[in-house]
Amino acid sequence: MTDSSPARTAQSSAGPEARGSAASLLAQARTELVEAATEPEPEPRYARAHLAALRAAAAVLAQRSESGVRPRRRGLRSAWDLLIELAPELGEWAGFFAAGAGKRAAAEAGLVGSVTAREADDLIREVATFCRLAERVTGGDRE
Repeated sequence: MTDSSPARTAQSSAGPEARGSAASLLAQARTELVEAATEPEPEPRYARAHLAALRAAAAVLAQRSESGVRPRRRGLRSAWDLLIELAPELGEWAGFFAAGAGKRAAAEAGLVGSVTAREADDLIREVATFCRLAERVTGGDRE
């Protein structure tokens, strides 16, 4: 039996450039996540973990756009909005990370107490799961 899901169809039709770009972005996401885990303070830990999620989302977006999937609307939109449209199977994740963007901005601004250590640690675990899903969606788990 073959898997003809939209994710499999998109990844099989993506060219080597898209797979390479996605793989590079996923590698950057994993590196950022490792660096996030070593941050002693919760604010930079949270901000770096959220950035790792953005890079994983960018990998999916790169792969989908190279495989011919295009957003319907034009204009300035967040990566999370684009992810909902181009990879609807990751829509809940996009919503989750979009909801944390304000906290990331506060953490990046250095607002002490903007996130707790537990929030930062929880985000690291969630981003690790999201990165694994992004790898599957882009076909990066097969290389």
